Amino acid sequence: MAVIQDDVRRALAEDIGSGDVSSALLPDIADTAYLLCKQDAVVCGRPWFDACHQALDPRVAIDWRVVEGQHVKAGTVLATLAGRARTLVSAERTSLNFMQTLSGTATITAAYVEAVRGTGTRILDTRKTLPGLRLAQKYAVRCGGGDNHRIGLFDMVMLKENHVRAAGGTAAAMQAARTMHPQLPLVVEVETLDELRVALAHDCTRIMIDNFGPAMRREAVRIAAGRVPLEVSGMVDLSTVRAVAEDGVDCISIGALTKHVQAIDLSLKLGTPPT
Repeated sequence: MAVIQDDVRRALAEDIGSGDVSSALLPDIADTAYLLCKQDAVVCGRPWFDACHQALDPRVAIDWRVVEGQHVKAGTVLATLAGRARTLVSAERTSLNFMQTLSGTATITAAYVEAVRGTGTRILDTRKTLPGLRLAQKYAVRCGGGDNHRIGLFDMVMLKENHVRAAGGTAAAMQAARTMHPQLPLVVEVETLDELRVALAHDCTRIMIDNFGPAMRREAVRIAAGRVPLEVSGMVDLSTVRAVAEDGVDCISIGALTKHVQAIDLSLKLGTPPT
């Protein structure tokens, strides 16, 4: 909850600044509004939406008609609000910014999850998030049915190409990681089948096979033989993710879930919903 409050406080300060000079022109009267979703989507961001409006009007009443993670059709009224005209309008853009961004992340995540349904492969996010909104976007990935990779640089040792090169090789990097951080998960990235064999000879949580073609990927699955989970990263989109999953990998990490955000079209309108 503290994270949400911090996100909202920064966002409102950025938008309102010294005061909303446009809504100040409105009469300070009781009014109603409704939140409309204009396209098929997975709903996400209710806590941020609520916090935006409650920050400006603690007595605002928000009646949600949907739950987090729910798939909705275009034209769905997501919520109705009752409060003051000025504050409803002042909170409008910031609350929508959170909802459209997080719903966008949840919606694309759900599409990837659906694409690999039945394969046993998990869809993971990455650290390619919007600055300052990592925990919010990680939450949205979960709402869409995906799983979170590491949160940051502190909760998992992840040895990528530059780490391996600077440490003097895969084996040396892995040994150093286990010595310094034995309690943390260890993921190591490999770029060749020989590096995969080295990684398999050491203790690790998961091995990332980076930019492997189909034949090389299937060979990696054969070599690993279930001893260590394999994660695919790179060269995967919605048109190819099913084929990658069917090769037998355990996880596919998709940076586009949080990096290539396609905002969901939402609108907050004063008045009552149309019948």
